[in-house]
Amino acid sequence: MSVFPSAAHAASWAGLCPGSRESAGKRLSNRTNKRNRWLRRALCQSAWGVTRKKDCYLQAHFLRRAAKGDIEKAILATAHPLLMIAYHLLRDCGVCRDLRGSYYDSLHPLRTQNRLIRWLERLGLQVIVRPTQPAPELATAPSGHKRRRGRPCKCLERRIDCKHMHL
Repeated sequence: MSVFPSAAHAASWAGLCPGSRESAGKRLSNRTNKRNRWLRRALCQSAWGVTRKKDCYLQAHFLRRAAKGDIEKAILATAHPLLMIAYHLLRDCGVCRDLRGSYYDSLHPLRTQNRLIRWLERLGLQVIVRPTQPAPELATAPSGHKRRRGRPCKCLERRIDCKHMHL
């Protein structure tokens, strides 16, 4: 992977970047270049396989793109992150950590909630949203501990237990 300075260069070499042909501010074409057709085809076939995987970030990526109507563009758009992942795995000899299928929903929970409410209302259901019971407050830390140096711990604010001494 040392041949490519970045993952974007590898994607351009494979022909997975959208074109950006413009003239005088008018967009003429956004077709991709047919660079390395063997790698491009292999990545597109892998993208088709990823669309069948359950609870996967790449499947969620495909479904978001396919919802706009063009399946072929969605496959090509899913092949691009596949190449990015492969590039970073080969270059850094690392481990891939999947972001899960609910990644996009967790980015904007209020937007997801409103979308699901509208969906249920279109099905003819009346929706009443109530918050769940709030989590019980954590007990404050016992007094008498020395003050720690550095940044204060945020575990009480985040409602998690930790091993630090609090004031």
